[in-house]
Amino acid sequence: MNNQNPGQHFDSDGLEGKLKRGVSRRDFLRMGGLTVASVGGLLVLGGCGSSSSSTDSGSSSSTIRIGMEAAYAPYNWQTSTASDYTIPIDNVSGAYADGYDVQIAKKVCEALGGDPVAEKMSFSGLVDALNNEQIDLIIAGMTATDERRQSIDFSDPYFTGSFGLFVMEGSSYEGATSLADFSGASVLGQKDTMLDTVIDDIPNVNHLTPVESVPNMMSHLTQGTCDAITYNVENEAGYIKANPGIVAIKFADGQGFQEKVTANVGIKKGNDDKLATINSTLASMSASDLQTIWDAVIDRQPE
Repeated sequence: MNNQNPGQHFDSDGLEGKLKRGVSRRDFLRMGGLTVASVGGLLVLGGCGSSSSSTDSGSSSSTIRIGMEAAYAPYNWQTSTASDYTIPIDNVSGAYADGYDVQIAKKVCEALGGDPVAEKMSFSGLVDALNNEQIDLIIAGMTATDERRQSIDFSDPYFTGSFGLFVMEGSSYEGATSLADFSGASVLGQKDTMLDTVIDDIPNVNHLTPVESVPNMMSHLTQGTCDAITYNVENEAGYIKANPGIVAIKFADGQGFQEKVTANVGIKKGNDDKLATINSTLASMSASDLQTIWDAVIDRQPE
């Protein structure tokens, strides 16, 4: 999740290479729409779930259960309307999931020979749910950190980006141009994510206790219970549109957050063949396909 020059393009040497060369989520967001290239020539495997004919929730063995928040647009969100872009949310009656993660899940599950359904749960519970076989895959904008790799395996990245800070219009921090300008500020992030851990990059920061979701972070900011919140820069325009009065800090070159964050598919350890198929599927998506995915998701994400 990283800042680079607008209009930068990917070449054709594979998904991970495209993302690691420094194209930002912000720039990627501006580049293109939502059709993913068909996956050809891949070994079709069985579903990721148990070998039994049904799961505890009644899903068949061909159903692949995808863990996500369904509250983290543009990656994933909940809707009451089914469409070509959505998948059912198995544990919420009459609800569906849409978003960038959902489109990736559709292609991954096609290659694995199953039908995706979403399991809505808190982000902090996803790894345990995977290891307890409540879900089969995590496709939720999750980053493959060293700590998480001790518990589960991850695919190659399907997205890379960077972080920023939001403040309220009229804040004394509105004109800040560096992290150092936030010395002494009260800054809030999301629990169990890099949106929380990057806050420690700010010198002498008042690092507030993180909350469960990005909507909760926005609520705290607009209510004045913090000076600033972290955010993923790829959805800056969407956040500002949905939350009038928030302002994105424009950092001088090299004066903002330096961390890059990836989104990776999470899978339970011991599934090397399925993981290889997932990576092959991700690598098969061209630069223009990925750009098309983002553009269409941003156009239809909820305000």
